[in-house]
Amino acid sequence: MSDLQHTALHDLHVELGARMVPFAGYSMPVQYPSGVLREHLHTRSAAGLFDVSHMGQLRIAGRAAAAALESLVPVDIVDLAAGQQRYALLTNEQGGILDDLMVTNTGSDLYVVVNAACKQADTVHLRGGIGGAGSVTELSEHALLALQGPAAATVLAREAPDASFSDWYFMSARTLRVAGIECFVTRSGYTGEDGFELSVENRHAERVARALLAHPETAPVGLGARDSLRLEAGLCLYGNDIGPETTPVEASLSWAISKARRSGGARAGGFPGAQRILGQMESGVMRKRVGLVGDERTPVRAQTVLENLAGQEIGSVTSGGFGPSCNGVVAIAYVTINEASLGTQLRARVRERLVPMTVQKTPFFPQRYFRGQDLRPGPHS
Repeated sequence: MSDLQHTALHDLHVELGARMVPFAGYSMPVQYPSGVLREHLHTRSAAGLFDVSHMGQLRIAGRAAAAALESLVPVDIVDLAAGQQRYALLTNEQGGILDDLMVTNTGSDLYVVVNAACKQADTVHLRGGIGGAGSVTELSEHALLALQGPAAATVLAREAPDASFSDWYFMSARTLRVAGIECFVTRSGYTGEDGFELSVENRHAERVARALLAHPETAPVGLGARDSLRLEAGLCLYGNDIGPETTPVEASLSWAISKARRSGGARAGGFPGAQRILGQMESGVMRKRVGLVGDERTPVRAQTVLENLAGQEIGSVTSGGFGPSCNGVVAIAYVTINEASLGTQLRARVRERLVPMTVQKTPFFPQRYFRGQDLRPGPHS
């Protein structure tokens, strides 16, 4: 562990009794003394605070930066309004996914969050693709905290009393003073719950974290519950559920291809792998990412082989485990298109047993993001 990097909250994690593990080159908390199950359920019922400072934070600046970034992703960046955020995919020339990322228009530049394991490669890729049209700066002096759960807005409002939350919707951003510290905050996250991600200078991160943890609704949560929460929410994990060998269409992420970038759109194509990806949107694919629920409680993990009822191998699990809020086994998998219909019965080959599973729509647990259609948390549309 001595050669691992530490986030600005490392000492706080140790003080709180976290079990630290290596993750993406960092020493990170996988769980605290309450355990993964309680952390998971606490986030669903109140608020969980996550340290996600291992993620890459970048600033892309320049007059032509939006158009340059748009040439690398199949999403509309040029028309992204100030204060708004979008999910984007970096694609390669074969249509595969190099990474998934969050892009926010701050009003003066683009703020981008990339996956921890990809941040060095992404930075090189973005600099090469954007070239002289803009600059790409690593925000290495900033921590990233995620406050997630139905009580997240209540907690944050106490520490940012000057902010209005009733008109602040999912996938938008503001600059706030939290516990007296300036933070750049997006209303987003990776749990399926309402919540916020706070970018704050490393030197102030512990002060902000302690202020949020001081509220009775908030508990520290580690990587273990972060994974089970995102799995229940049907959210992809890069390196497991998506990667260079999967296209957005195969990954059931066609919704992440903006209308303007599709065939017949205002700025159709123009991104790496566009010919293959747009072709798949029109003609279909041979395999597809699906959700699975277990018909019994035997754990089904990543890389488990899947068979159809005739005993033919038709795919494999990419993420799987017990869903505490679902009270059952859930999984994400890729299967042949003929076996991808909702309700299809499959078998997972777990050691010497064939475990029955059923194809089910994701999310497995309702997403409760705070959307603009009304002022109540609602399910993902």
